[in-house]
Amino acid sequence: MAPKFESFREFFPYYLAEHANPVCRSLHYVGTLLATAVFAYALYSRTWWLLLVYPLIGYGFAWVGHFVFEKNKPATFDYPRWSLIGDYKMLGLWLTGRLAPAMEDALEKHGRRNSKGAAAH
Repeated sequence: MAPKFESFREFFPYYLAEHANPVCRSLHYVGTLLATAVFAYALYSRTWWLLLVYPLIGYGFAWVGHFVFEKNKPATFDYPRWSLIGDYKMLGLWLTGRLAPAMEDALEKHGRRNSKGAAAH
């Protein structure tokens, strides 16, 4: 179980620390970008069934990243809305070259966690 958070601001450093593995993060970026493209195309083309594919793509890539590479439980299980927002914020930080300092701060505060939720500094 993830720690209890009262705000997204408090949650986000924890979220970043749960994505310390660069392969996991890369899979999140691919899934988020592909899912967003599918979502936008579904709206543009009015192909409504594609909206069902949006979460499958996003979660599919992300969960492979967590279970195979990060070896932890996805934060979306405990904080689904904030995790979705966190995906886009993490992607934005990466695209603008501002992820490294935020990740450093997050790991300093929360450390790496193993699959049981224990800190593994």
